[in-house]
Amino acid sequence: MRYLQAKHAAALAALLLVLATAATGQAAEISTAKMWDLFYRVLNFAALVFILLYFLKKPVVNFFSNRRETIRGELEELEAKRVEVERAYKESEAKMSSLEASAQEIVAEAIRQGEVERERILSEAERAAVNMKRQAEMAVQHELATAKARLKSEIAEEAARVAEELVRKHLQPADEAKMIAGYLDKVGGVQ
Repeated sequence: MRYLQAKHAAALAALLLVLATAATGQAAEISTAKMWDLFYRVLNFAALVFILLYFLKKPVVNFFSNRRETIRGELEELEAKRVEVERAYKESEAKMSSLEASAQEIVAEAIRQGEVERERILSEAERAAVNMKRQAEMAVQHELATAKARLKSEIAEEAARVAEELVRKHLQPADEAKMIAGYLDKVGGVQ
């Protein structure tokens, strides 16, 4: 159908060209020989166009239809790639948003763990301070008890020494004999 339309269009164009040339030639008073020369040239050109159309129509039509199919295939392939890229972009966007959310969760978890660790360290430090205070109090009590015992011992020794001196100064030989007799009575009564 298109081929016939193209043929008719080519023939009509050639006819119009001949008529236009003839009309122009008549108006310009061109000689008949020149008109026939022009007619043969136009006819030669029309024949050349017809021959070219006849022999080159199928290869040209095939070339352009193949080219059209190639372009259509490339467009479909590009459209499929575009759809794939859009899908990958949306997936990447979703992953990025989920990564942002998980990053926020990780930060929140780290903060929570930091707070728990801080509370644990503070509690442990408080226990250590209580233990140190208790140990210090026990050490003070021990030192105080040791000092009291040493002081009592020193006081007892000093009292014994002072008493011995007093006894030596004030003890008469008669008192000494009485003491020995009393002591022997006690020892003898015990047996």
